[in-house]
Amino acid sequence: MSTAPFGEGHHHRAQLDPLAALRTPDDPPWDVYLTGTVFLDIVFTGLDSAPVRGTESWARGMGSSPGGVANMATALARLGLRTSLAAAFGDDHYGEYCWDALEQGEGIDLSPSRTEPGWHSPVTVSMAYEGERTMVSHGHEPPPEEPAPDCPPRARAAIASLTPGRRAPWIAQAASRGTRLFADVGWDDTGAWDLTGLADLEHCEAFLPNAEEAMRYTGADSPRAAAHALTAYVPLAVVTLGSEGAYAVDRRTGETAEVPAIEVQALDPTGAGDVFVAGFVTGTLADWPLADRLAFAGLTAALSVQEFGGSLSAPGWAEIAAWWRKVQSVDGQDPAALRRYAFLADLVPDGLARPWPLRRAVPTIGFGRTA
Repeated sequence: MSTAPFGEGHHHRAQLDPLAALRTPDDPPWDVYLTGTVFLDIVFTGLDSAPVRGTESWARGMGSSPGGVANMATALARLGLRTSLAAAFGDDHYGEYCWDALEQGEGIDLSPSRTEPGWHSPVTVSMAYEGERTMVSHGHEPPPEEPAPDCPPRARAAIASLTPGRRAPWIAQAASRGTRLFADVGWDDTGAWDLTGLADLEHCEAFLPNAEEAMRYTGADSPRAAAHALTAYVPLAVVTLGSEGAYAVDRRTGETAEVPAIEVQALDPTGAGDVFVAGFVTGTLADWPLADRLAFAGLTAALSVQEFGGSLSAPGWAEIAAWWRKVQSVDGQDPAALRRYAFLADLVPDGLARPWPLRRAVPTIGFGRTA
């Protein structure tokens, strides 16, 4: 695996490029495009239990970072994909911090993004305890952009968060230009759980719900049956199974794959699903086998939950290389498990040195940037 610059205008940071062997002069300028809401995440960790009404709880750890769609954008960028993000940012200190952390700290292209004067940034407070999290969010819809944005920039792929009952025009526009669409979905607050309401799924190559979402949308009695049922709507269905790993079905090839989860001590699960999607998209664009893509996505998600915060915890290649070196040197490792990740040997060079990336977002507001 060769090293290559992140991209034009990002010469300050070199990193592994998983698509280096596939790049041509005619490629789109971006590997992945995504759009959504950026939150300022304030994450408390080290709580012994859930907060109790009428009492004050003290957390042993705390950090602030860009959240929301920024979790996935950061995860993609740290895996070496040229990432472009369209989002609204407030002109308050929170918005300025998030913009700087993403553009300068992570090398993410924000040229499709905008600053909205007088609009305050959405904020989420997340409390992690007992391997789970509780979140409180506040925010308002940003003013509509005038005029409406044109077709999104050319990109190899785009990640779309689908909303039941609503189409996003940019998805069909991107698909018509050859962009490969990967879709996820949130909880259906309407309770309908109607796949026909996810109209933009028809433009997507892959759909990546969790087990509960997949079963509710299909009426299947197991996540694996749900994955097969979803292939009636989308060529590739990937269902995450939590502590059991993930299962995927590719309708085009008839291939299925299942990879168990890696056992880790979870500190904060915030953003783990976004990191999983980023890992899977990376492997797909690099033309890896389906099982390797699942394994890589699960590994990146597992590494992320060992740190606090959503975007802050997304692993880069140095973390992946360190994990691979570690598991090979620990006695008692399952040989079959090691073989499952043997593909990493060709991806991470022995000499990959820390620190990586050269500069990351500072995990709170108010400190000066590090060199």
